[in-house]
Amino acid sequence: MRVYNFSAGPAVLPEEVLKEAAEEMLDYKGTGMSVMEMSHRSKAFQQIIDDAEADLRELMNIPDNYKVLFLQGGASQQFAAIPLNLMKNGVADYIVTGQWAKKAYQEAQKFGKANKIASSEDKTFSYIPDCSDLPISEDADYVYICENNTIYGTKFKELPNTKGKTLVADVSSCFLSEPVDVSKYGVIYGGVQKNVGPAGVVIVIIREDLIPEEAMDNVPTMLQYKTQADAGSLYNTPPCYGIYICGKVFKWIKKMGGLEAMKEHNEKKAKILYDFLDSSELFKGTVEAKDRSLMNVPFVTGDADLDAKFVAEAKAAGFENLKGHRTVGGMRASIYNAMPIEGVEKLVEFMKKFEEENK
Repeated sequence: MRVYNFSAGPAVLPEEVLKEAAEEMLDYKGTGMSVMEMSHRSKAFQQIIDDAEADLRELMNIPDNYKVLFLQGGASQQFAAIPLNLMKNGVADYIVTGQWAKKAYQEAQKFGKANKIASSEDKTFSYIPDCSDLPISEDADYVYICENNTIYGTKFKELPNTKGKTLVADVSSCFLSEPVDVSKYGVIYGGVQKNVGPAGVVIVIIREDLIPEEAMDNVPTMLQYKTQADAGSLYNTPPCYGIYICGKVFKWIKKMGGLEAMKEHNEKKAKILYDFLDSSELFKGTVEAKDRSLMNVPFVTGDADLDAKFVAEAKAAGFENLKGHRTVGGMRASIYNAMPIEGVEKLVEFMKKFEEENK
């Protein structure tokens, strides 16, 4: 029996995709083997990765002067890869709006001068700071953001004014949830395990002029964007099965109507949950309304014991992974693309019942 899985990641995937993968598990398109078993140098896998890239380019309208890389190491490895590849002046500016942006900022300090030019840590990352007139460093190689904050449930509704500097964005938890203008970014990247596929793949979309022209002696070969771009993401064995599932999710999104349809679908789901939180006497959202994420919705009762009771009873009722991140407690519902509207509706029904029983 399928549960309603509100996990922040690894997260819910479309049932249609899972069923397709199950049907092809033993014999992928007449090859007589699973994608898990085939060589990444085979024609069959080359077609899989080529199709995945083509569909992603179509979905996001990625300009021709951007490379698409299917890599390993998750978003966390990019915290190091980005400064290693992009810090030509040895300086970068970071906007710290959550745990993952903070970790990226701390990692960058190992490789150059990382400046924290804005932060929302003063209010437990419950809002997005004003980024219209930031103290951008004159010699900054890039400005870095985490666009959607998985733990704290905030989202940049407007991109920061980088004053001409390259924008780098971690979009792990809002990847393919709405239309995006890729040309506004120098690098846009995300771990796929939240909204796109199984854990193990990170997709990096990078403007070609940002890829160093020559191999860098002081950077590990595997962390150089040039290495990966020159090899078409096949320098070594990539996470083949993960890329295969991502490709199926891209086709599913196209079938659903593309990113405009995804945005509409996600807005409907989020409204159902936020409207209830705004009217509830027991449950309260923790994010300033103007900065609320469509993907991750944290909430609390104000009583740790009652929070724990809610999580336990919700699990027994078939609502999984509603416990908040260990750093903040409370609850969090992650309502990614593949979460059906009825999942959110049933969660709200359960929350109303719980509130009535625990007045």
